[in-house]
Parts: sequence; C-alpha cells; structure tokens
Amino acid sequence: MKLSVVVPVYNERNTLETLLNRVLASEPGVALDLVVVDDCSTDGTQDVLRRLSERHPDWKVAYHEVNRGKGAALRTGFAMATGDAVLIQDADLEYDPRDYRALLRPVLDGHADVVYGSRFIGGGAHRVLFFWHSVGNRVLTTLSNMMTDLNLSDMEVCYKLFRKEVLDGIEIQENRFGFEVEITAKIARGKRWRIYEVPISYYGRGYDEGKKITWRDGLRAFWCIFKYH
Repeated sequence: MKLSVVVPVYNERNTLETLLNRVLASEPGVALDLVVVDDCSTDGTQDVLRRLSERHPDWKVAYHEVNRGKGAALRTGFAMATGDAVLIQDADLEYDPRDYRALLRPVLDGHADVVYGSRFIGGGAHRVLFFWHSVGNRVLTTLSNMMTDLNLSDMEVCYKLFRKEVLDGIEIQENRFGFEVEITAKIARGKRWRIYEVPISYYGRGYDEGKKITWRDGLRAFWCIFKYH
C-alpha cells in the first residue's frame, strides 16, 4: 500500500522544513508519496520548498501563481496523488505525523474507506487555546451532522484520510476552508462509504504564531453546511 500525504502550504516559512522532516520520519508502515502545493506564498516559503525539493526529487511539488485558498490547493494535490490512500497534512506544526499509523489502521484492517482524526475523543496531548473556537467547531460539527446524519465529533479537523477511489468520485468546488464541510457532505451522500474516527494529538497555535482561520471562514462554513445539504 502507498499513502499520499498532501500538504497545502501558504506562508509557512518557519515551520515547513520541520513539518516535512516529521512527515518523512513518521514511519507509517507503508510507502509514502509526498505532494506539496504552495498556494502563492510571499514570505520566502517557496525558497525553502525549492531547496528541499532539490534534495528530494521524488517529491511532487506544485506552485500556484495566485493565492486561491486551501481547498484549491487540495484540488491540485489530490490530482497529483498516486497513493492507494490520501491524507491531508497542514504545513504548520499543529498536527503530529506520528498519528499516521492510527489513521491508517482502520483502512489497513479492511474496516474503513474514510478516516477522520478527532481532537475531542481522547488520545495524545492537546494544547489549551480558544474557548470560542471550540464552541464554534462543535456548533458547525453538530449542524453538519444534522444535515449528513453522521455522528462525527470533529468535522473541521485537518487529518482526513481517504481511500483514493473515494476522492476520485468527488469534485471539490470550495477554494478556502469551506472544503471541510463540502467533502464531509459529499462523502456522506456517496456510496455508503465506511467512515471511522480515531483520536489524535493537537498542538494548536495562536494568531501570533501564524494561525490563519478567522470568523469569516466560520461564516462560510456555516453557509456551506446548507449549500451542500
């Protein structure tokens, strides 16, 4: 089995190299196919990525000429992925690649087609941060569950793993963080895909550390819940 790890990147000069080294050291127990999509970074991230990719010619790397958003970067990355399973990995250090084995296990055991990580059902370390962010996340997850008839605990989580055939049947339209709602809705009304959750660690960061999602993205996610119902 081969796992494609798709990394959308935007202005992550300070964390990208550390993150990619952690991905390479993750030892998921299967072959790795690394796909990195830079979404028109302006802080020197592209220089870091070009330097690293010269050392690793087997990496797949793409550069957007204009900033289009996380969903658009993932569309590009999914089209480049060749693994039997595809996992989303943010370019910051909030999520730990050592959780890859746990995310893969339900698929390798033949139980799952889709696996979501969850920051709310136990597991490893979890940084204490924003109360209202957690409230907003739970509200959005609850509304999404009401529309999809799923019982996810963390719809907005980064770590989502799909068997490749699941993604091959889905057309992603959202360009920004509305992707999380859209992909969940489209999986829920798909071919009776088997969806699992596993607990993961979460090393969240504050806005002074580069966090990008804002209340506007929350409003867009709210709208997307009804748009893709």
